[in-house]
Amino acid sequence: MTRKLFGTDGVRGTANTYPMTAEMALRLGAAAGRYFRRDGGSAHRVVIGKDTRLSGYMLENALTAGLTSTGMNVLLLGPVPTPAVGFLTRSMRADLGVMISASHNPHHDNGIKFFGPDGFKLSDEAEAEIEAIVAGEITPARPENIGRAKRIEDGRGRYQEFVKTTVPAGVRLDGLKVVIDCANGAAYKAAPEVLWELGAEVIPVGVSPNGTNINDRCGSTHTQTAAEAVVAHGADVGICLDGDADRVMILDSQGKVADGDQIMALMATRWAEDGRLRGGALVATVMSNLGLERHLQARGLRLERTAVGDRYVVERMREKGFNLGGEQSGHIVMTDYATTGDGLVAGLQFLVEMARTGESAATLARQFETVPQLLKNVRFGEGKQPLADSAVQDVIAAQERRLAGKGRILIRKSGTEPLVRVMAECEDSALLDDVVGTIVAAVEKAAI
Repeated sequence: MTRKLFGTDGVRGTANTYPMTAEMALRLGAAAGRYFRRDGGSAHRVVIGKDTRLSGYMLENALTAGLTSTGMNVLLLGPVPTPAVGFLTRSMRADLGVMISASHNPHHDNGIKFFGPDGFKLSDEAEAEIEAIVAGEITPARPENIGRAKRIEDGRGRYQEFVKTTVPAGVRLDGLKVVIDCANGAAYKAAPEVLWELGAEVIPVGVSPNGTNINDRCGSTHTQTAAEAVVAHGADVGICLDGDADRVMILDSQGKVADGDQIMALMATRWAEDGRLRGGALVATVMSNLGLERHLQARGLRLERTAVGDRYVVERMREKGFNLGGEQSGHIVMTDYATTGDGLVAGLQFLVEMARTGESAATLARQFETVPQLLKNVRFGEGKQPLADSAVQDVIAAQERRLAGKGRILIRKSGTEPLVRVMAECEDSALLDDVVGTIVAAVEKAAI
């Protein structure tokens, strides 16, 4: 079946525009409710969390209506990080978890992500089945079986207490001055409170959401604001989350950024030294830098690559029993602790290493030398398929021949936006620029 609604991370789009309309959210809720109530039993429940986008109110109410119409009892968490939904779905014995968020996207976008009863994101197959139900006629519950909705006041607090358990007993963050940038998003209360309770001196940034400022010149995709705060306050380290707090970037005391590859390299190395890295491997996507792969190989470890998307990283981890994976973009998945990427937990693990070793953020965040990598995005219009254009394919093939034995090219459509992502790696920076520029020009011509 061709999947039209679901992308690499749930359903996503511009708010009040298909598929992010109240009507579609209602149908998605009803379809998901019907999917999880196939046995016809009673007492089914779903937890719903959201970030701080204005459109979250609309989608939350529509989803609640759809879910209760098929007999699901809805537990409303309010603004919480995406990993909190995964945790609370399992903790509260729910059949389904829903997160309303477009992650790192601007406020006018929104999305709907589904979690199964085990707290992990649904498989492609489950999403395809829900999509098929959406396309058909959805049978509502009998009047006496309509579900109820209840707001859970302490969902965030439960998650915060769990997060603190990921820090080893006896480890405190006393003496560390930490800038925490919450992107005016879902972790705007949880992250500063957890850091303060663990003993850190906290300088909060991006903690005044108003519905339209999520990810706006702040957070993991715009680290300049936090970097300025780190330098101005003389902080030891900065932690930058995205709008739903499943991504993280680390800043050293000079405001220099360490991406997900550097964070994963640190964790993989330390976990391997402690005998904690299951399977002797780290799982990452095709986007991760070649330098990370070389770093691991030099230590007798492996890099397992997957398609782009943290869901595919998690699937490989579960399939082969690995416990550490993630993405260059800052999704860090530690299945010893969480079922999905958790920016706050990953940030805490970095701080634990600072506290345990006494080493600076700059030292810990520079695990390997990166191979020059260049990524450019090309937006395309509705109905356009630039990668199917024969002229584009010929250009890509020619550039691959130029890089043969010197680097690699990765070109893909975004699963969440109408973008073609053109990425290449090569030690020769001039050649790298020319290769990417040539491909981008061809894609832009076909995207018009």
